[in-house]
Amino acid sequence: MFLGAETKTGIVMSGEPDDEELERLRQEKMEKLREQQQGQQGGGEEMEAQRQQAEAQKKALLRQYLTDGARKRLNTVKMSKPEFGEKVEQQVLALAQSGRIQDQIDEEKMKQLLSELKPDSKSFDIQRR
Repeated sequence: MFLGAETKTGIVMSGEPDDEELERLRQEKMEKLREQQQGQQGGGEEMEAQRQQAEAQKKALLRQYLTDGARKRLNTVKMSKPEFGEKVEQQVLALAQSGRIQDQIDEEKMKQLLSELKPDSKSFDIQRR
């Protein structure tokens, strides 16, 4: 379209849109942004549901393979050292999924597993002269 050309409606279009057209374009843009935001929130809810389902499966497997005492000990470890507790949980789940756990892990076996997995403690002996 040329500058100053007349349209079918008889309105002479200049090179710049008028206020009404700008407002209409803003409204369209806002609607698109709202739709995108709702789509992202829906995806976030879906991811949250998947995460909760995975957490529930993990708890069910731990309940199946750990005795009450071992679960209590693991929960105590998770309270004091969350990263280490997660590492131990992952190890127990890996052992269970690979079929290397025949019976339930009792508290003594859990102690043994914790001692095997715990990082080497660095001790410093200070001697005074």
